Amino acid sequence: MDAHADPLVTLLELCRRARAARSEAELGFLLVNDSVALTPYRQAALWWADGGVKTLSGLVQPDLNAPYAQWLQALARECRQAHPGAAALTAGDLPPELAAAWADWWPAYALWLPLPPAPERGADGSASAPAPAAGGLLLARDEPFTPHELGLWQEWADAWWHALQALRRASARRSWWPWGRETAGALPRRRLGWRHPGVWAAVGLGVAALWPVHLSVLAPGELVPRQPTVVRAPMDGVIDVFHVQPNQLVRKGAPLFGFDEAVIQSRLEVAQQSLATATTELRQTTQQALGDPRARAQLSLLGGRIEERRTEVAALRRQLERSRVLAPQDGVVLLDDPTEWIGRPIALGERVLRIARTDDVEVEAWLPLADAIVLPPGAPVLLYLNASPLAPVAARLRLVAHEAVARPDGSHAYRVRATLDGTTAHRVGLKGTVKLQGERVPAIYWVLRRPLATLRAALGV
Repeated sequence: MDAHADPLVTLLELCRRARAARSEAELGFLLVNDSVALTPYRQAALWWADGGVKTLSGLVQPDLNAPYAQWLQALARECRQAHPGAAALTAGDLPPELAAAWADWWPAYALWLPLPPAPERGADGSASAPAPAAGGLLLARDEPFTPHELGLWQEWADAWWHALQALRRASARRSWWPWGRETAGALPRRRLGWRHPGVWAAVGLGVAALWPVHLSVLAPGELVPRQPTVVRAPMDGVIDVFHVQPNQLVRKGAPLFGFDEAVIQSRLEVAQQSLATATTELRQTTQQALGDPRARAQLSLLGGRIEERRTEVAALRRQLERSRVLAPQDGVVLLDDPTEWIGRPIALGERVLRIARTDDVEVEAWLPLADAIVLPPGAPVLLYLNASPLAPVAARLRLVAHEAVARPDGSHAYRVRATLDGTTAHRVGLKGTVKLQGERVPAIYWVLRRPLATLRAALGV
């Protein structure tokens, strides 16, 4: 900056640099060092009432315990009490204890500029009583300060103070918490209260934490038949043929599977031959009974034998019919792999397959022990199928098992059944993830339920 430039141009340049400052330290350096371009001086000191000497011209960091700094602090406190406005000073304006050391530290003349500057007079000529300054600027040189220079310095001090407050307000807005500690030399900041963004953020977090939400858990689930018809083996034997495939739609009376009929057929042929033999023998004995009383006595015995053979033939025919298993109702065949049953001996009453009606479907889920929350009857249930995750199947809770059972993966879980709200086009057996909704709880409890349970289990409390 040119030292011989117009003072007003210099003042404008200093104001521009003050507005562009990014920190209080930069502003302090500008005030005590670069302000020499406005009017010459030998020494300058920036002092704050609650922080002491903050900045000295020509020094990076002042030593507050040095004798010079101690004398400056005493001088600034005296000026703060005796001169509420800007004032030119000499050693004669000070108490004797301060004036005695003046010549040791300073040249003959000084200037005191309070910060913030004293208020100007109103339109009626009156001025309010100023409060004690938060700080001040002290300048010293060998020549006295002229009234023109005093006016320049007052204007520069006012602009500098305005830049400092703007910088502090910007720092306060960047601060998340509205009640931060005030920096040295600052006037008490106006509390922003509820208008501060941090207050709104805290209130928003509090409302969000206490907002009631449904306590929900996730569990593996699938679509299952509600009341399927179980088809069991009607007899002991070996399955010879399967007429249906898994997930096949069948009508009532359609053949499902059949047993090996070779043994039954051979026994039926033997029984029919025995019946024919007994019938022929009865006919011959009846002819002999006309003339032989002994043959007449055998008629009743032969008649009983024929009835026995007829009963045996009828039983074998019914057994042959049972070996051909038919569908008891319309529905879908629920079966894993029919080839595993062919040639396998099975016992009477052993389950072979199930048939479920297409409109009799519900949701089955397995609730893990750690997620066993309170689920009232009729609670909402959503099944997100792996095959169709964007179209969940809605249902209502029907029952939750009283005891947990072992799962194929070795874990234990509670069986959950839910009735569909309507029909679905998805087939039985599709798997997915079930979302179970319980009672309403605060959102913070919904978030911290599992961490708190894990922490409590780890600490044993």
